[in-house]
Order: sequence, then structure tokens, then C-alpha cells
Amino acid sequence: MTLTDPDTTAPAPSSPRAPGDSTPRWGRRVRGAAGAIVLGALVPVLFVLVWQMLATSGEFSPSQLPTPGAVLAALVELVTRGELWQHIAISTQRVLLGFAAGAGFGLVLGGVVGLSRPVRALLAPSIQALRAVPSLAWVPLLLLWLGIGETPKIVLVAIGAFFPVYTTVSAALAHVDRHLVEVGRAYGRSGVRLFLQVQLPAIAPAALSGLRLGLAQGWLFLVAAELIASSIGLGFLLIDSQNTGRTDILLLAIVLLAVIGKVTDGLLGLTERRLLRRWS
Repeated sequence: MTLTDPDTTAPAPSSPRAPGDSTPRWGRRVRGAAGAIVLGALVPVLFVLVWQMLATSGEFSPSQLPTPGAVLAALVELVTRGELWQHIAISTQRVLLGFAAGAGFGLVLGGVVGLSRPVRALLAPSIQALRAVPSLAWVPLLLLWLGIGETPKIVLVAIGAFFPVYTTVSAALAHVDRHLVEVGRAYGRSGVRLFLQVQLPAIAPAALSGLRLGLAQGWLFLVAAELIASSIGLGFLLIDSQNTGRTDILLLAIVLLAVIGKVTDGLLGLTERRLLRRWS
């Protein structure tokens, strides 16, 4: 990274084209994206095939391991009854609200701890100790403090999202190259300008990775959050199907959690790549 005026920065050279390759740049990008999609789909396809083989092998009863077709039929059943979208919508809302709160607090506190040695010495040991508390251990305390409404569920998701963001941001800021900071100061940067123009771009990859980890952790904490007197949501669907013996719906809830988690991570990944291109 250089500390020059943006208007005088030379444009990045375009990637060299292989000899004899007359494919347009957009064509190469489409071809590369298609190849990545095909490779990424191999493992899920193989997984479904193995699942089908195991479910029809006679080793498991339909109540233990229903076939992928039975899970698909459960999906159609929930869609027909109009329940599925409600479960997905409320769970997604809880995760996004909790992630926004937890990640925001993690960015702020991680920044303060990373930039200040006295604050780091004061707070870091206690925060690392709280990080080791399992998600289910927070449930009775949140029920006692916040009741059985939406607030404890969102708070629990926020707790899950907070720690990865806080940890990555504080560690990245604490290990920013001192020579880089000295160069920034030599160019007249200090205070907020030093942070925004030097330190923030330096920690951007770690901070954005922390945000993705925080979002994934939020989905993990969701199931524990929806143990708190829930009557709707994918976590509730998972637990209710276990109680009623509907293994097909139980597996469907697991698949939906995986798919929606991947979609939200992919959207955040797109944002990550755009920001990194801007700061690179």
C-alpha cells in the first residue's frame, strides 16, 4: 500500500493473456466461474448419492434415515402448508439482527483493545475467558434476565457473532507493521486519518474474515437461541421434528440451515472481495 493521492495512482495493469487465447476477458471470467461451480457441486452430489445408497441399503429404517426423496417431499409439504417461509424468515431475521449487533460491538471493542495496550491488558483476559463459555450455558441466564421474547434470542446470536469479530480485529490491529505506521506518520497522517488510511486497510483482510466467521457463528448459535421458548424458526423446526419423530423434517431443517448459511456467507464474501479490491 502506498500513501499517494488517489488521483495520481497509476491504474493496475490488466492480467496478461495467454498466447493464442482470443477469448474476451468476460468470457474467461464466466468460464472460470462455471468451472468453480461445477467443482463446488461435486461433493454435494456425491453426498446425496451416498445418502440415497445408505437409505435404500436396508441398514437403516425410514425413521432413522429417510431418502433424499422423502426429505424433498417434506419440503413440498411445508411449502404447501405455508409454514416453511415463516420459519426461514424469522430465523434469518434473528441471525441478521444478532449479527449486526454482535459484529458492530466486536469491531468497536476489538479496535479499542487492538490500539491500546493498557486497555488490552485490562480487558483481553476476561473477554477470552468469556469466549470459552458454551452457547447453551447462556440460555438459562438470558431467560432469567430477558424473558422469553425475541430479545434473548437475538442477544444469544449477537454473543456468538461478537467473539470471532473481536478476536480477529484486536489481534490484527495489535500486529500491524510498525514500520507501516511510521511511514504513515511521516506522510502527515495521525489520529483518525492514520487509522482510516493506514491501519484499517492493513487489517481489512483479517477484519472481513472475522465478519464471515462471526456470521457463521451466528448461525451456529441460532439453534441454541431458538431453544428459548420458540414456536417458529428453523431451530424450533429441528427440535420439534425430533420430538414428533419426523426425521425427514429434521434432515430438511439441517439442509436448510446449511444452504441459507452458505448463501449469506457467499453474499458477505462478495462484499469482502469488492472492499479488498478498493483498498488494495
